[in-house]
Amino acid sequence: MFDRTKNKSTGTPMRQGDVPQSGTGTLTASIVEDVAIIGASIVIKGEIRGSEDIVIEGQVEGAINLNGHQVSIGQSGDVNADIQASVVQIDGKVSGDVCANEKVIISRSGNVNGNIVAPRVMLEDGAIFKGSIDMDPAGIAAKKAPIATQQLANSAATHVTAPGLDLKSV
Repeated sequence: MFDRTKNKSTGTPMRQGDVPQSGTGTLTASIVEDVAIIGASIVIKGEIRGSEDIVIEGQVEGAINLNGHQVSIGQSGDVNADIQASVVQIDGKVSGDVCANEKVIISRSGNVNGNIVAPRVMLEDGAIFKGSIDMDPAGIAAKKAPIATQQLANSAATHVTAPGLDLKSV
């Protein structure tokens, strides 16, 4: 009776992405996998971290760190934070730096005041953007390198001293 894993009309098991139908033929709900929604009347001050996609329609101030996931700023979204994610879609307002592993999309209703670091950036006609864009994929990978790896690379330049001998490796 309440088995959401079966299609009501055919009785067959539903696959991911199938949309349940009501008896009148209108859509009642869709199966959404791991998406959090911050509504238009919600105000958050602090850091957002997690392991799921997020849609922000409200106000967020602080930092957003959702590596490996998508951050979507809706048209009513107002974000004053640095954002780190795989994909960032901006339809609202963002003040802060945006760093994405895959791409950043600023739609025609989007307004960004900050720097963008991503291998792919798309600005739709009418989008408002003030800042810099860094699309160097090699540079992005270097910024993500663990500190220990960077310290190891830095320690390769050593200074060796022996009695009567002074060698510097370059």
